Amino acid sequence: MPFEALDQLSRKYIPLIDSKLLEVLKGSPEEVYRASAHLIKGGGKRLRPLIVLLAARALGGVEAESRALPLALAVEIFHNFTLVHDDIMDNDDFRRGIPTVHKVFGVPMAITAGDLMFAVSFLTTFDSQAAGLPGDLVARSVRVLADAAKKVAEGQAYDLMFEKTWDVGPSDYLNMIYLKTSALIEASAKMGAIAAQARDEVIETMGEYGRLVGLAFQIRDDILGLFGDPSKTGKPIYSDLRRGKKTLLVIYAASRSQEARALLAEIFAGNFDEDKLRRAAELIKETGALDYAEGLANSYSQLAVERLVTLREAGYVKDEAAYEALKELAIFSSEREK
Repeated sequence: MPFEALDQLSRKYIPLIDSKLLEVLKGSPEEVYRASAHLIKGGGKRLRPLIVLLAARALGGVEAESRALPLALAVEIFHNFTLVHDDIMDNDDFRRGIPTVHKVFGVPMAITAGDLMFAVSFLTTFDSQAAGLPGDLVARSVRVLADAAKKVAEGQAYDLMFEKTWDVGPSDYLNMIYLKTSALIEASAKMGAIAAQARDEVIETMGEYGRLVGLAFQIRDDILGLFGDPSKTGKPIYSDLRRGKKTLLVIYAASRSQEARALLAEIFAGNFDEDKLRRAAELIKETGALDYAEGLANSYSQLAVERLVTLREAGYVKDEAAYEALKELAIFSSEREK
């Protein structure tokens, strides 16, 4: 198996994360808690909490797991809060193959559920103190999560603004996805290192690992949203074009070809058929956008692995299995097919 260590530890951690998430998201009034747990019950990759637990174990050994678990739950609850509000903004009907929260519970209750999850995510970080994390490190993890929350909001604002203009280059887009997607993965890696009670420079290096993995993961998402195998992604071919998403491939192609820019603008205005979608995809390949995106994702993935190797060579790695899983996760982020 190409990702054996990652698969083995995922099978241990994901059921634990799922069961604990549902314990945390219980309360009264029942409907708002049911709305909060709705997407979580629908599954998900659990990338962020997995990184928290793997980083904690890699740097602090198995004993760091219990200190890291509340932090892992906090980042996943926060992530799902952002999805609830994203779905409202995009008026999406489905996520993870199930109806979105606002379609089931209504928009006002979905907004309230998101607000509740935001609060619960921060409260949950404090449970790490009862699990043995010193108070100053609990405070540090809260600050890391709050900083990521601020960045996610900034990234979402940029994303909304980019919808209104074609005057956006690849560097603008990369900054936006760092803020909107990668910053929370960066925070997850940092919080895992904090749970391991690692030194400052180790926490920062782990954060850099998370930032790079997050960028590779999102760029790969862009590639799959356009050229992914529908039988694996569960989405129709050219899905992101149909939805009018200005991904890295679209922005790169539009900046390189007037024909591509004109056709993409037409498609995003809602004037398209299958032939136009096919031609746009061809132009995206012809401009080198696909090669550029694949090269960038692979480059970020390799840089993430290099950050881990640096930590291991400096003697900071205490658990080889978790270290290998983190390396595999970095590679998986740029090679996954769904």
